[in-house]
Amino acid sequence: MYTQERVLHTVENMIKEAVGKAFPEATMPAFLVEVPKAEAHGDFSTNAAMLLTKELKRSPRDVAAAILENMPQNDLVVRTEIAGPGFINFYLNPDWIYGTLEDIEAGQENYGRTEDGCGKKVMVEFVSANPTGPMHMGNARGGAIGDSLAALLDMAGWDVCREFYLNDAGAQIEKFGMSLEARFLQILTGIEDFPEDGYQGADITELAQSYIDENGSGLLEKESAERRRTLVEYALPKNIAKMQADLKKYRIEYDNWYRESSLYKSGEVEETIALLGEKDLTYEKEGAIWFKSTRFGAEKDDVLVRANGIPTYFAADIAYHRNKLAGRNFDKAINIWGADHHGHIARMKGAMEALGIDPDRLHVITMQLVRLVEKGEVVRMSKRTGRMITLSDLLDEIGVDAARFFFNLRQAGSHFEFDLGLAVEQSNDNPVFYVQYAYARISSIIRLLGEEGTKVCPYKDMKANLLSDEHERALIKKLAEFPDEIRVAAASLEPSRITRYAMDTAALFHSFYNACHVRTEDKELTAARLKLVECTRIVLSNALRMLQVSAPEKM
Repeated sequence: MYTQERVLHTVENMIKEAVGKAFPEATMPAFLVEVPKAEAHGDFSTNAAMLLTKELKRSPRDVAAAILENMPQNDLVVRTEIAGPGFINFYLNPDWIYGTLEDIEAGQENYGRTEDGCGKKVMVEFVSANPTGPMHMGNARGGAIGDSLAALLDMAGWDVCREFYLNDAGAQIEKFGMSLEARFLQILTGIEDFPEDGYQGADITELAQSYIDENGSGLLEKESAERRRTLVEYALPKNIAKMQADLKKYRIEYDNWYRESSLYKSGEVEETIALLGEKDLTYEKEGAIWFKSTRFGAEKDDVLVRANGIPTYFAADIAYHRNKLAGRNFDKAINIWGADHHGHIARMKGAMEALGIDPDRLHVITMQLVRLVEKGEVVRMSKRTGRMITLSDLLDEIGVDAARFFFNLRQAGSHFEFDLGLAVEQSNDNPVFYVQYAYARISSIIRLLGEEGTKVCPYKDMKANLLSDEHERALIKKLAEFPDEIRVAAASLEPSRITRYAMDTAALFHSFYNACHVRTEDKELTAARLKLVECTRIVLSNALRMLQVSAPEKM
C-alpha cells in the first residue's frame, strides 16, 4: 500500500531515472514534486523540465517530452501529461490515497514528522522584549509566530532551542533607573524633574510606589547612583517575573533565558571587540571605537564603544550572536524582529562575516505591526485600565487560543489587522472557532458511536476502498498532504501555512460530515468512515499542537 511519503519518493525516483536516461550529460536539478492547486492538473506535478532548459538550451516543453519518453513504467502512475510552460503532471491510481490512513494510524502524534532537519541544532530567539515595561502587541505576535515556528522545526527534524534574550544591561537599564528615580522623588518630594527620554508609563510610578510601601523613604539620603541601582535591583526582577508569567499564560516555555549582562561578566563583549580589532576592522574616531561596517555592505560604519568607554548595544549584540553560532555551535540561529529592525540585519550579518562565521547561518524574520480593530474602529487603549493594550490585557480579553491562532493567520512580513470582535465570536466566520468546532464534532462522533458499541477499528480490519465518495477522497488527500505541508512550512519558516492547513482540513471535514453519514446500516462503511474521522482527529490535533491551540472535545 502506498503512503504519501512513499508516493513522493516513487515519483521523484521516476523523474530522476527519466532525466538520467534522456539527458545523461545534464546536472540533475533540485526539482520540486508538489500537489497542484487545481485537481484537474493531476495528483502531483514537477518543474524538473523547466529547470533543465538553460543548461540544455531547449524549450521546456521539448525537455518535458524527452523526459516522458524515458519515464519508467509503474503501476502507481496511470498517466502523465505536459502542462503549461513545461510542467509534468502525474495522475495516479486512485487507490494510492488509502495508505494514508494506515500511515496516520501508525504515526499517531508523530504523523507528519520529517527528518529534513537531520537533528541539526537551531535556536529560535523571539520576543526578547526589554524588561523595562509590559509586553505589547508586537511581542504578542512575535511570541505566537516564534513559538509555533520552533514547534514546526521540531516536527521537521531539527534539534530546537527556544531562547529569550534578556536586555538587562546597557542604555535601556540606565534609562529605567533614571525613570524610577524621578518617580520615586516625585512621590516623596513633589519635585517633577523627569528625564526627557525617560519611560513614562504608569508601571514606572507603580514600581516606585511599591518600593516606598515596602522599604520606606531611606533612599532619599543616598547618592543618585546608589538610589538608581537599588531601584533597578528591586524593580527589574519584578518585571522579569511578570514577563515570564505572562508568557507562560501564553503557553510559551523557553529553554533558556539568556542575560545580556552575562556577556559583560564573562568578558565576551570586550573579547569580541578586541577580536575585530585584531582583524583590522575597527578604528578610533572622536574618542569612540568604530566597526568598519561599510566593508561588509553597510551604508555607514557603526560605533562599538562610545567616547565614554561604554560599549553600544550593537557591540553586545555582535557578542551575543558570536556566542550563539561560535560559542554554542548552533547550526542555525533564527531571530524574529520587528520591521523597524530591518536595517540591523545587514550589519549583523556583516559582523558575523567579519568574525569568520558564515552569515547564512543567521536568519532574521521581520515582523510587521499589528492593528487592533473592533466594530471597524481602531482600538489603542484597554477598556479595563484605559492604558495601552498589553499582552496580558489581550489574553484576558480574547483568550490564548484566539490570540495564538489569529497571530499565525498571516505571514510575519504582512501587515495584520486583528479583529477583536471576530476573535471571540462563536460562528463559522471565526477561523479558530471553525477549526475547534470541527475537532469537537469529531470527538462527539467517536464518543457517541463508541457508547453504541462501535469502536474505531484497526486499518487492517477495515475496507478502505469503500471510501469512494468525492468528499471522502478529498479529505483523505488533504490528510496525506500534512507531512509535505510541514516540510514546506519548515523550509520557508512559515508557521502560518499550518494555520491555513488546519482551516482547509476543517472545511473539508465539515463538507464530508454534511455529505456522508458516518453511522449507516452498512457496518463496513460505518467502520471505514469512522476510521477516516479518527484519522482527521489525529491530524487536526497535531496541527493545533504546533500552534499551541487547544483541541476541545466539547464546545
